[in-house]
Amino acid sequence: MTTQAPQAMHSVTLPASLDEAVAALDAMPAAVPVAGGTDLMAAVNKGLLRPSGLVSLGRISELRGWHYQDGHALLGAGLTHARMGRPDFAALIPALAASARAAGPPQIRNAGTLGGNIATSAPTGDALPVLAALEADLVVAGPGGARREIPVPHLLAGRDLLEPAELIGFVRVPLLHAPQVFLKATGRTGPGRATASVAIVLDPARRGVRCAVGAIAPMPLRPLEAEHWIASLIDWDGARGLAPDALAAFGEYVAAACIPDHAPPADGSEAPPLSPAVLHLRRTVAALARRALGRALS
Repeated sequence: MTTQAPQAMHSVTLPASLDEAVAALDAMPAAVPVAGGTDLMAAVNKGLLRPSGLVSLGRISELRGWHYQDGHALLGAGLTHARMGRPDFAALIPALAASARAAGPPQIRNAGTLGGNIATSAPTGDALPVLAALEADLVVAGPGGARREIPVPHLLAGRDLLEPAELIGFVRVPLLHAPQVFLKATGRTGPGRATASVAIVLDPARRGVRCAVGAIAPMPLRPLEAEHWIASLIDWDGARGLAPDALAAFGEYVAAACIPDHAPPADGSEAPPLSPAVLHLRRTVAALARRALGRALS
């Protein structure tokens, strides 16, 4: 795998179906599944991982597309960021397409996959806040053809973990047919890892606003009180417009909920102020939330 590897890879399995991949992992518990390999191979080349075998998911055609089921889109875990960024997918789930286009340079977008973004669970994963705001579920495949569903936030928070020989097969996303926006800030011009990201999803049927903030914590954060407050101000039967001061207040509400002030010490003294870097991050989140909601409502 790399010229500096102390030991060679023992086996590479190329299954043609999801159940074959699960069976291969069941037969080789030490093997690691690989799709795009953008994170896995980086870990191998850094000497952080030496898997005894690989189960490649690249030949499983059912994981590279999507279909419709009961008002939802069932997205294959093997969908690449490049494929999700195309116009036909953007018409289906706009915020997820926007996050895919922002995922990095072309070589990363062409290789990296939706399922890999979830399985790696890096805080800076661009798809994660979008999936949290969409309240998406994972369809997990297990031995013997077993299937079970896990809410995406449950997996990211460690409340429901993948069992041995289980694989993320599909992502079940509700089709809301409503405005969605994804915005992110990076530390440099052009594609890069997010320092903060915000996904906004409008749900007119339930008269709700869903917001998720990514990259600032180990998993996306949902400012539920801010969501409920701003949803109560929107004229859902009219133009859905909001005054600029309401948008600004929403941004501050979201930022303060996700990056709160320090709790006061037990001795009753004043809490220490936030550092300049944290205050800058809070302002960034506020600006992203304000702009994302404004774009969604417009």
